[in-house]
Amino acid sequence: MATVLVESADTLLDDFDPARYLSRLADHCVEFLGARGAGVTLLEPDGRPVPAAHSSERPELVRELLEAGRNSGPTHDSLKTGKPVPPVDLASEAAAMRWPVFTAVALRHDITTTYAVPLRQREVLLGAISVFTPQPPTCTGGLAIAQTLADAAAVGLLNHRAYAQYRTLAGQLRAALASRVRIEQAKGMLAERWRATPDSAFTTLRQYARSKRLPLDQVARAVVHRVLPEGELPPGKSGPG
Repeated sequence: MATVLVESADTLLDDFDPARYLSRLADHCVEFLGARGAGVTLLEPDGRPVPAAHSSERPELVRELLEAGRNSGPTHDSLKTGKPVPPVDLASEAAAMRWPVFTAVALRHDITTTYAVPLRQREVLLGAISVFTPQPPTCTGGLAIAQTLADAAAVGLLNHRAYAQYRTLAGQLRAALASRVRIEQAKGMLAERWRATPDSAFTTLRQYARSKRLPLDQVARAVVHRVLPEGELPPGKSGPG
């Protein structure tokens, strides 16, 4: 369990694969909980539940159960409340009344017990994990174990999301800095060429970019790499501001 929890936290990777990560999470549920299968359903930004991963054991069965429980089942209830759904005896009359479609599909495959736990971190609900077993839970702590695995996975997923956003922001800042450096270089080159002030060179550079409907950085790059003909941008010749 300790090894699995450490693995769940190891998500700060550029090649992180969410599908593989969640599939391994489902496999761990099967391993620790004596289940026939387990599946992960995630919430889309608009709130729609989408089956996202399943255990490698009996994948067709798990996919069918997740689909059957999309609108009525342990996954649906856990996503609706944000709370765990304790083990339910699917052979009971209460289960048939509570989840008629899901229960019928599960019993057809000899799944007699199911439960679900939310995949969440504080107020952020990401999805839910559903566990399907052919017999009652082998230990009283099964629900708690599933919730522990879900909590660790939620932290790992949110950490990776933050890491990805940080990498995107860092890239944007690097690009902005490089652009600013090029503009300063172009401004300095033009000021020296024209024996003008840097401010007047920048004004001409900016007005030319506007008149041609070009990004200022693109024009600055052309000046720095000397691919913009000198006559194209003479001192004092500028487009409309």
